[in-house]
Amino acid sequence: MGAKSKDGIYADLEGMIEFPRDGIVSKTVLKTTGKDITLFCMSSGQLLSSHTSSYPAIIHVLQGKGEVTLAKKKYEAKPNSWFYMPADLPHAIKATENLVFLLTLFK
Repeated sequence: MGAKSKDGIYADLEGMIEFPRDGIVSKTVLKTTGKDITLFCMSSGQLLSSHTSSYPAIIHVLQGKGEVTLAKKKYEAKPNSWFYMPADLPHAIKATENLVFLLTLFK
């Protein structure tokens, strides 16, 4: 988790990036009342199959390439792609290259 101070929070996202051989790593960046921000690192070929969340969320792609499916529509995931998902929207994420993204959950 990022270093805390009375003036805010700092996180070295680049330093948090870690790819498992065949898997997904998630690291908490911020967990506070009303929001959770998590850094996800997905190795090429990995898939988060279709699922829903009871909270609205945002995916912001930082590195790599992949595919994000919102409901039944597929989108290219590349650096600086941004996706908003209202609560209960089925979504999936596939890494076609090593993929890094921030997931923000609004609770």
